Amino acid sequence: MINIGLIGYGYWGPNVARNIHANVNLKLFAICDYQVQRLDKAKSIYIEQTTYETDYKQLLTNPEIQAIAIAAETSAHFQLVKESLLAGKHVYVEKPFTSTSEEAIELKELADSLNLIIHIDHIMIFHPVLTKIKSLIDTDEIGDILYIDAMRMNLGQIKKDVSAMWDLAVHDLSIIDYLCDGKEPFYINAIGEKFYNPKESVCFLTLKYAGFISNIQSSWVSPLKERKLIIAGTKKMIVFDDMNTFGKLTVYDKGVSVISGADVEYEDYAVKTREGDVWIPYIPQEDALFNSINHFLSCILSSKPSISGPLQAIRLLKILEKADISMAEKESLV
Repeated sequence: MINIGLIGYGYWGPNVARNIHANVNLKLFAICDYQVQRLDKAKSIYIEQTTYETDYKQLLTNPEIQAIAIAAETSAHFQLVKESLLAGKHVYVEKPFTSTSEEAIELKELADSLNLIIHIDHIMIFHPVLTKIKSLIDTDEIGDILYIDAMRMNLGQIKKDVSAMWDLAVHDLSIIDYLCDGKEPFYINAIGEKFYNPKESVCFLTLKYAGFISNIQSSWVSPLKERKLIIAGTKKMIVFDDMNTFGKLTVYDKGVSVISGADVEYEDYAVKTREGDVWIPYIPQEDALFNSINHFLSCILSSKPSISGPLQAIRLLKILEKADISMAEKESLV
């Protein structure tokens, strides 16, 4: 049994608490939040065997706690993770990992030197649909990837310390990183607009990788809530619509064939579209957040690094930083 202390019980903290509590190999030992009314809500749910604090340092100095889960604002991540590591605690932290790649590198080096686990909750790579998509790609079911199109938009929640790209696109960047085994883009172009705070509320990000391109749309000001991923391959195509209650993943046996050869005249050189079957694979009903937290537990018990650890986070942060530069350059042209 691993005892976990949770720092932050605001927007996402209750979800983290619920899934820690649901894991029979974990104990939600303590919850910390500076707002007493939030702790009162937690007390009404976790009545027994959980302590409550307004000072997070009480969790760090408690020898009975082996791990800390952090569900606070991104701007607070670096200090909270660093103090937790120095206190000898394994760390689970919400995305994005830190505010800069330099901070992430420092925390990785510190965790490595202390033999401690850092797990960043890039939750989508623990989604059962992504597990299936990864299998389809690895077994060459869809062929070579041609492009990936991702949409993640809704009305709110508008955050003050990060842009919509850092809040939403990081999910899709983690998906691409996971599906393509850490492949990094060689071209990054982004454009965004600030409406309600100093950070962009709408962002469009284009990436070029060796062999395929990707487009990611992120918005806090959309009338519709969209969570969609389209992957076109040379053999098959995939649509993952996370807003569907059933049938979230659809596989299309569609593609394009080039008509060519020695007997084909130049004017006959053409492409031919192919229409085949469409099917919805069976996907087990699993909670991605539960899977993420359970993976964190497995990493602690096995002393193996997380698949969504600092190395992946650093790759994603460097992309986001370059995208920020791209957006700033366009803003200066106006």
